[in-house]
Amino acid sequence: MKPFSLSLCIALCGIPGSFAIAQAGAPKPPMIPSGETRKLTTHTYAIEDKDTTPGVPNIGFVVGSRAVLVIDTGMGPRNGKTVAAEAQKLAPGHQIYLVTTHVHPEHDLGAEAFPPQTKMIRSVDQEKDIAQYGLSMANTFIARSTTNAELLTGANFRTADIHFDKSYDLDLGGVAVRILAMGPNHTRGDTAIWVPAERVLFSGDVAMKGLPSFASPDSSVKQWLASLQTFASLKPSIVVPSHGPIGDMSYITGYQSLLTTVRDRTTALKRQGKSLEEVTSTLTAELKPKYVDSNRLAGAIRTAYAEAS
Repeated sequence: MKPFSLSLCIALCGIPGSFAIAQAGAPKPPMIPSGETRKLTTHTYAIEDKDTTPGVPNIGFVVGSRAVLVIDTGMGPRNGKTVAAEAQKLAPGHQIYLVTTHVHPEHDLGAEAFPPQTKMIRSVDQEKDIAQYGLSMANTFIARSTTNAELLTGANFRTADIHFDKSYDLDLGGVAVRILAMGPNHTRGDTAIWVPAERVLFSGDVAMKGLPSFASPDSSVKQWLASLQTFASLKPSIVVPSHGPIGDMSYITGYQSLLTTVRDRTTALKRQGKSLEEVTSTLTAELKPKYVDSNRLAGAIRTAYAEAS
């Protein structure tokens, strides 16, 4: 498994204080580019976050003969309008369905800019996240920069038209899509999208190139590993993560290897009577040669320590 870069990991985490600084010294504006949608398979497309720009997610599209599913929105209505326009270019006159991989601002708070007839799909767990945390993360993003403030001020969550518990099957017209509630991993409301006929998985933050971020008090190593096992059983050919380059099964197996090691070593050290601080120090030192950004493992270790018996 290749080492993770610090700038990539920071850009992917989606938690307060996690924005990376661009090589030129100033952060790039978190804007979804227009006209850069590329075809992945016969019915799937993406606007790829090639440069791993902080605050910019990968945007997904699945196009059928009568409807298009959009995955994630970008940060705020301006970005949402760009994404909606790309969907309409790909599938003019089609019904638009919208789902988000989780409710952090750069993934969800552009939804209100979509046309009124858009059908918003949310899991019960996403709705719980919205009810519990509201716009607290958006307010944190707003405080970071004037650009974020311009994009997010006045933004709000779009009300769901379709609710589901564990999974939801959607027929777009000749293309079947399964939407899966995966949390609590990165967040309680993590949502993945599987296109079985073309073996494309939109994995959210559950499997990416950068180190995993335990961004919620509900995050669980046990559940994260169960989610990764679900992903592995699907055997995707293409994995489109929430952030960073589009990849393949190696994103899933990489996270499995890392989190299994964190779980097993944390449990062993805790049984030896080691404190959380001691376990964090020991395990970070052990993993540093393999993972460049091993300092980012604290959240995973803390969660594993709490779960260990």
